[in-house]
Amino acid sequence: MVEIAERSARLVTAFLEKQGRAEAQELDPLNIGTAFLAMTQRLMADPTRLVQAQMSLWQDYATLWSRTAQRMLGQEAEPVVAAEKGDKRFKDPAWSEVAVFDFIKQSYLLTARWLQGSVREVEGLDAKTAKKVDFYTRQFIDAMAPSNFVATNPEVLRSTLDSRGENLVKGLENMLADLERGQGQLAISMTDRTAFEIGRNIALTPGKVVFETELMQLIQYEPATGTVARRPLLIIPPWINKYYILDLKPQNSLIRWAVEQGHTVFVVSWVNPDGRLAAKSFEDYMLEGSLAAIGAIEQATGEREVNVIGYCLGGTLLACTLAWMTAKGEQDRVASATYLTTLTDFTDPGELGIFVDEEQLRTIEHKMSGKGYLEGSAMATTFNLLRANDLIWSFVVNNYLLGKDPFPFDLLYWNSDATRMPAAMHSFYLRNMYQENRLVRPGGITLAGVPIDLTTIKTPAFMLSTRDDHIAPWASTYAGTQLFGGPVRFCLSASGHIAGVVNPPAAKKYCHWVNTQTPESPEAWFEGAQQVEGSWWPEWQDWVSRHAGGQVPARHPGDGGLVPIEDAPGRYVRAT
Repeated sequence: MVEIAERSARLVTAFLEKQGRAEAQELDPLNIGTAFLAMTQRLMADPTRLVQAQMSLWQDYATLWSRTAQRMLGQEAEPVVAAEKGDKRFKDPAWSEVAVFDFIKQSYLLTARWLQGSVREVEGLDAKTAKKVDFYTRQFIDAMAPSNFVATNPEVLRSTLDSRGENLVKGLENMLADLERGQGQLAISMTDRTAFEIGRNIALTPGKVVFETELMQLIQYEPATGTVARRPLLIIPPWINKYYILDLKPQNSLIRWAVEQGHTVFVVSWVNPDGRLAAKSFEDYMLEGSLAAIGAIEQATGEREVNVIGYCLGGTLLACTLAWMTAKGEQDRVASATYLTTLTDFTDPGELGIFVDEEQLRTIEHKMSGKGYLEGSAMATTFNLLRANDLIWSFVVNNYLLGKDPFPFDLLYWNSDATRMPAAMHSFYLRNMYQENRLVRPGGITLAGVPIDLTTIKTPAFMLSTRDDHIAPWASTYAGTQLFGGPVRFCLSASGHIAGVVNPPAAKKYCHWVNTQTPESPEAWFEGAQQVEGSWWPEWQDWVSRHAGGQVPARHPGDGGLVPIEDAPGRYVRAT
């Protein structure tokens, strides 16, 4: 306890000094106050509906008190409200078996339902304000869950009694360590970071870095078959995260699997930019990224044509690149394009759109102006808020209340390995895509002097989306099927933005849906779709093999015109 007190004093002193040096911050950088003021004004304009909602809540509470009294007397009583299936906060048996904790749980769920329902039923708000109010109301509700507090969490109370408070002491140590690591900001540990090392037990597929620019390294992987598809396969991951989500371990590596299917695989490994690259723009990511990679692959293999996969933001870049190449008459260099969970029409970008309005953009641009980039932690926090119960509060309970160390998990290690965003690129992306949705307008965006138009793209496309995607909602990604001018095959995977994509066939998890038609609406597509058990990977392989261009002897890094620079995974991905 003395050691903890000393560390706490040092942290508090450092925190106060940091606050004293910091510039004055806006009181409402997320522009939440304006949204809730508008909601309150609309709510008070219809007091009858507010009274009805309150009466309904009191009636539910009266029923809950009555049934709790029945349970206290040893009688059976049906619950008034139940947690949603899969809600891990209330998995401990005491939440249902002990009447007191059952009452606490149900009273929370009733109040949460009333609060969320009340703000959702307010009429007269514009769609963006309504979404913002709903989102931040949910954040408040999640934060106030009884599972997040010592006195109302039965598992934490048991642990405290059994360990004579040792769990709380260890939890405080964990919290102080996270504060130190975050230099005064709470950087919650999601996994044991010492358990993983890039190139030692993750990102293991053998290959060589064969080309590099200021923005990326290009990795060519060693073949696993005697012959390979004539057309090489290029994978463009998002630069919001590091590429090795597609190569975590051999069992679930999409990169290794593609190599085993007979592709000559190249992967873009983006740099983790610092202030020196502040002026790098979105078009630089095209010129020094996707276009440079296609040119380098021709040097390495002698092949002018490639098949390309773009993942998330990498897919948005791929679409821009193809539109640019089409305008330049070079569209034949890409034989097929695969888009994984990719937004091209940002009309409804899901809950990420909540973070993009003029006030918030000015705040982000102000933050970036000093260093020349946006901290990776800022992006990570945004994504974590989309699934706060899983990615924030579960770790608060585990690490700080139960005093446990986080479990070693490669996916969460990758999730914590955040990357920075160059100021010029990030501002362009947020304003032109998320805020103004200019990508869907012919000529709405100009890159390297060329106005681009997605409707001119004739390249055959395979689009993979995921049903529970909280970053790129599948109904929004489906809009791309109506944008492109060439044939499109749309496939929907179960699960979310990561698990739905990184789903190897051997795991026998998550079904997917296929439909050879692409009607105008996603609902119509789903009605006509056929459910197929297991991974979507074989579906894609069957499709892309039609664009393979025949077979040739296997190619090794260094066989062609590019001399290997270093072993995969290279030094760019290791930069923190």
